[in-house]
Amino acid sequence: MLSILIPVYNYNVFSLVEELAEQCRFTGISFEILCQDDASNSVLNKENEKINALQNCSFVSLEKNIGLSSNRNLLASKAQYENLLFIDGDSIIINPNYIQNYLDNIQDSDIVYGGRIHPENVYSDKQKLRWKYGRLVEDKTVSQRNTALYKTLMFNNTLIKKDCFSKIKFDSNLIKYGHEDTLFAYQVSQSDFKVKHIENAIQHGDIDENLIYISKVKNSLENLLILDRKKQIDSDFLKILKVYHLLKRFKLRYPAGLFFKTFNALILKQLNSKSPSLRLLNIYKLTYLCSIKTN
Repeated sequence: MLSILIPVYNYNVFSLVEELAEQCRFTGISFEILCQDDASNSVLNKENEKINALQNCSFVSLEKNIGLSSNRNLLASKAQYENLLFIDGDSIIINPNYIQNYLDNIQDSDIVYGGRIHPENVYSDKQKLRWKYGRLVEDKTVSQRNTALYKTLMFNNTLIKKDCFSKIKFDSNLIKYGHEDTLFAYQVSQSDFKVKHIENAIQHGDIDENLIYISKVKNSLENLLILDRKKQIDSDFLKILKVYHLLKRFKLRYPAGLFFKTFNALILKQLNSKSPSLRLLNIYKLTYLCSIKTN
């Protein structure tokens, strides 16, 4: 009945799988938990190998890195049940009724998103930027998500019917990190799938350090520009793309890109401080997007 799919990269997911398996057994459903490491060659995979000793659970490590999109697609192709629950490997289950909550909402919807939250605090100032963005921008209640049904749809904690997933899938051309979920959510918005938001959050367990997060942000913006060039996504679906096109229209893209090249070091220093500004992060994102060569 339920295939739980966990893409992994350099992370110990054994405790996560144990908790999920225990909850599944408690409900009495037929289930499987498939974990797939994307060729990280991590020493942590020695712990992950223990997953294979758990009933209905498996862990494999790919020999070649294929990216998150293709990793998710490959996991879905291996799934034997009609309901696919995608969970990121760095998730922490905080609700003892997590699986049951999804089962209670599985019948009348094609896609169910439970949400994600971040911890109340982080131990290091080097994590403040990612943590702050998560707490103040990404973490949303059900009522907040329902006001933007598709734009708040992410795939770190999402249940989807297998036949619906097979009609869209993730774009395997996106090898770098970032905006895989945005494209998928946009494609869902163009379909007739029934989407439901519920209160069933997981906690983001692995908070990136500031500079690692900024590197990922830049990769994601490069992906976004590729999607935009290929006209795979409507600019109105994402605010930063909408503003980017306004700047292009009024011939301000080049000055904005020049601003990035001139001041990015100063902004980066502030973003890597113990009190990073999300407003500056938005400026950094937009001006970096404008600085990317389009030829």
